[in-house]
Amino acid sequence: MAEEENCVFKTNGDTEAQQVKAFLAAHGIPAALRGEALRMTHGFTLDGLGVVRVCVPGPLVEKARQLLAEVESGEWSISDQSQIDPADQP
Repeated sequence: MAEEENCVFKTNGDTEAQQVKAFLAAHGIPAALRGEALRMTHGFTLDGLGVVRVCVPGPLVEKARQLLAEVESGEWSISDQSQIDPADQP
């Protein structure tokens, strides 16, 4: 697998990378996070040392990029009026 070719998103931290990974998973796209080991032990980003790449399987690259482009263009958002239905609570 050519990892760089399957990279659909880059970020400087785990929080955003985890959000992107969860978003893709919610749409049936498995993703793996790749990056420098230093980000896990020291939690810093400097000159690309903390870059996290979100990578997906080759056949799903275009679908993932399309979804992420839709997010960027504002087609996906969380409304301030979004509420949790009490019936959905355990």
